[in-house]
Amino acid sequence: MSYVEVPGQQVPIRMWADPASVEDGAMQQLRNVATLPWIKGLAVMPDVHYGKGATVGSVIAMHGAVCPAAVGVDIGCGMSAVKTSLTANDLPGDLSRLRSKIEQAIPVGRGMHDEIVEPGKLHGFPTAGWDDFWGRFDGIADAVKFRQERATKQMGTLGSGNHFCEICIDTDGSVWLMLHSGSRNIGKELADHHIGIAQSLPHNQGLIDRDLAVFISETPQMAAYRNDLFWAQEYAKFNRAIMMGLLKDVVRKEFKKAKVAFEQEISCHHNYVAEERYEGLDLLVTRKGAIRAGSGEYGIIPGSMGTGSYIVKGLGSEKSFNSASHGAGRRMSRNAAKKRFTTQDLEQQTRGVECRKDSGVVDEIPAAYKPIEQVIEQQTDLVAVVAKLKQVICVKG
Repeated sequence: MSYVEVPGQQVPIRMWADPASVEDGAMQQLRNVATLPWIKGLAVMPDVHYGKGATVGSVIAMHGAVCPAAVGVDIGCGMSAVKTSLTANDLPGDLSRLRSKIEQAIPVGRGMHDEIVEPGKLHGFPTAGWDDFWGRFDGIADAVKFRQERATKQMGTLGSGNHFCEICIDTDGSVWLMLHSGSRNIGKELADHHIGIAQSLPHNQGLIDRDLAVFISETPQMAAYRNDLFWAQEYAKFNRAIMMGLLKDVVRKEFKKAKVAFEQEISCHHNYVAEERYEGLDLLVTRKGAIRAGSGEYGIIPGSMGTGSYIVKGLGSEKSFNSASHGAGRRMSRNAAKKRFTTQDLEQQTRGVECRKDSGVVDEIPAAYKPIEQVIEQQTDLVAVVAKLKQVICVKG
């Protein structure tokens, strides 16, 4: 489908979703964003749903301003995937051992590594920029510096919520590795710190929603936020790269005879800010639950823990600010899912997937998400499907 336009105060709201299907709270959030005086465009992805701070599945393009709550607290959250030389026939009938090995290698939930992971020991890890990245830690907000040890030991860990680590099979029978995570606790604490500062600034006192408080260019507060934001986005990128290195090592050891080879890794943020130029203006583009889908750029759009995921290639739609959806998108809140579904429902909906099936992950049940096929169908002008994957192992936090 192509987009439909809904009137907004400063800019029209371009929607790759049926406005009638979007819950009232999310539509109101979008209208609120469209009132911001700095906004130059607003695109809405088919996985749109109500979010804290700003709508999940929104692309907010602003000139001379950025809204930290619109980025969210998991700065740089995103996906990584890599195709392997293994095929479905190489996998054992019982996948519980492989799942266990992954869980031993990659801490989940609030966990961290006992010792800092040294990237130089990971096969093929891109160490360029690693020392420079950690060297810039002294330049981030003083309020979070006491978290340095935790930040170093959480590097290469999964977290919880909708974060996951998977072994998947595509429609040709090839095995893929895929994972979803962000900037862990250090990103959250940086975000909370700056959101608090933004909400206290005088120019934000008359806003329709205090969550839309912005930093304005050429101010010390904006400079400090941009510094910490881009550092946290790098943390998230390295975090996924180290996890993928650990995951590859598990697979190599478990399938020694196969001498596993790996293709080029695909990685994309879906909660972040980028400096991009449109119609002659340098804009700060915030993707909150959206990936960049510039022409020829690879992206990853996951479903839920019992459905499938898609590897896509961007078609370069400037109307969407070169963006596409970041996943299936929730159709009910976590609390609503817990009240509605049981562990028996979870077992049924994740049949054939080696994963947790206990009450702790009922809020991640597939029925709590929109159908991924429908979400892909609604953005055929934004991305082309390269591969469809189905998970056989899903590790959750």
